[in-house]
Amino acid sequence: MFTGLVMGRGRVESLEPRGGETRLRIRALFDLPAIVLGESIAVNGACLTVESAGPGWFTAYASGETLSRTSLGALRAGSQVNLERALALGERLGGHLVSGHVDCLAVVARVEPAGESRVYTLNFPAEQAPYVVAKGSVALDGVSLTVNACGPDFLAVNIIPATQKETTISGWTPGTKVNMETDLIGKYVRNMLGPWLEQAADGKPASGLSLDFLRENGF
Repeated sequence: MFTGLVMGRGRVESLEPRGGETRLRIRALFDLPAIVLGESIAVNGACLTVESAGPGWFTAYASGETLSRTSLGALRAGSQVNLERALALGERLGGHLVSGHVDCLAVVARVEPAGESRVYTLNFPAEQAPYVVAKGSVALDGVSLTVNACGPDFLAVNIIPATQKETTISGWTPGTKVNMETDLIGKYVRNMLGPWLEQAADGKPASGLSLDFLRENGF
């Protein structure tokens, strides 16, 4: 489990293709002491397991499933990535709960200045729309962000100068593909309510439960 508060950037030193899978060697560009074999490290928001490690570097294996769902397959030697170690119980949860299991790829559509900040608008697959809400949380390339605005297939986030400096977001341009993980709690809630939200033949919720009903009863 992660928080989406990136610790710093890393650089891909090498990649070893293994059929449809890849082994990555990554060097942290910040102080990352005592890397433990078997620990989880989020690389651009994708949870990977440390296979081997040395002072400031580690290797991890990306399976075919991981490569098919994330942008890790597009990495090359020299590429920079966002890194975060797993959350330790008792630490401050400064971002939001992030599992490191990427839901989809989002694509940067626009980048616009907003004072010293930048507003990034990204498109994503419409099936993820139920899990994206205005002022809710989303993880993009492992960075915990607040959704400023959203629609059926897009969202906009505001990136402050500190986040631009400490993460790879400053390098995003229109067309950049980004790992996107929607809110973990929202997914569980949606899944639990699923049977009651199914549509009957007349277009009304089969159980009578609706968003209007929930609002009227204080939810």
